[in-house]
Amino acid sequence: MTQPRWTNRPPGSNWGDFGPDDQIGRLNLMDRAKVKQGLAEAVEGITFCLSLPLDYPGGSGLNPRRKPPVVRPTLREGAVNFNATIPGASDVLCDDLAILHLQYSTQWDALCHVGGQFDTTGDGNTRKVFYNGYRAGEDIIGPDAMDDAGVGPNMKPHSTSQATALGIENAAAHGIQGRGVMVDLRAHFGDDRTLVNYDMLMRVMEADGVRVEQGDMLVLHTGFAQVILDMNKDPDEDRLHNACAVLDGRDARLLQWITDSGVAAIAADNYAVEGYPATPGEGCCSTLPLHEHCLFKNGIMLGELWHLTPLADWLRANGRSRFLITAPPLRLPAAVGSPVTPVATV
Repeated sequence: MTQPRWTNRPPGSNWGDFGPDDQIGRLNLMDRAKVKQGLAEAVEGITFCLSLPLDYPGGSGLNPRRKPPVVRPTLREGAVNFNATIPGASDVLCDDLAILHLQYSTQWDALCHVGGQFDTTGDGNTRKVFYNGYRAGEDIIGPDAMDDAGVGPNMKPHSTSQATALGIENAAAHGIQGRGVMVDLRAHFGDDRTLVNYDMLMRVMEADGVRVEQGDMLVLHTGFAQVILDMNKDPDEDRLHNACAVLDGRDARLLQWITDSGVAAIAADNYAVEGYPATPGEGCCSTLPLHEHCLFKNGIMLGELWHLTPLADWLRANGRSRFLITAPPLRLPAAVGSPVTPVATV
C-alpha cells in the first residue's frame, strides 16, 4: 500500500474530503446540477467576454516577473511564414507563435500556484506542500539552474519544471461551467482603494439581494480591469497599486465565510483578489492569506484580472446577479496558471 502523503492536515483545510488523490478541489461541487442551474440563467442569449486583451495591462508594473506576450511569425523553408505563398499554388498563408507569461493578464491560478510550509506528518518538521498534501520536489518539480527558467538568449527549448499533480490541465479536463454570482463592490465603494472585510461584503450582498450557494462561482466586480483598460497600455504604477476594492485576506471571518459558502471558485477583476501584500499579521504568516486559504487549504481556484464592468453594469440595470459562466483554462499539462477568455451568458 502506498504511504499517504499526509497524516496531519492544516487547520481549516478540506484535504481528503474529495478523496486522497483529488486534484481539482471545490470544482467537484461544480457538477451536473450546477451546470443546469447556470444554463437556466441564460434567458436573454446575451454574451459578455470577460477577458482583457492579453497584452494588457501593459508593461510590468503590476508584477516585474510577468511580461507582455510576444507574438511572432513562424518560419517556412527559411523565410517568414506570414503572407507567404507556395510555388505553384494560390494560397496565402499566415502562421505564428506566442511566448506567454501565463498569468500576465486575465488568468486562472492553478492549485499548485501557491502552497505552504506545514508539518504534514506530525514529526515536527515542516515541508513545502500544496493542496491535498502534494509535495514540492516530488509532485511539483522545479529546475535547479537559472538557465532553465525565465526567458533569455540561453533559454532551453524544454524545461525540467513540471507540476505532475495539480496542474491546470486537471481543471480544464473537468470543465469550468456553471452558475456565476456577481457581487458588485465598485457600485458601493467606487474606484478608491478599499480593503473589504467580512462585514462590508455582507452589507453589499444584503443591499443588492445577492445569494451565494454551494457550487456557485463567486465573481467580484471592483472596476480595476476597467481602470487598466482606460490607461491604454501605459499604466500609472501608483494607480495600479492603489485603485479599487480588494478583499481583506487577514479577516478570519471572511475566510470562514468562504469555507462555509461552498463556492467552487472565486474570480475578480483586480490583481490578486485580495490586498497584496496583506496587512501585517501576528507571528509568521503568509503574505497572501486568502491565496493560502483558498488554493492551499481548500482547493478553491482564483481568477484574476477578469474584465467584469460591462457585465456588472448590465446585471445591475436588469436587477440580476446570476448568470451562466463558461471559463475553461488552457489544457496545458503541468502549468501552474493559465490565460482564460471567460464568457458570461445572461
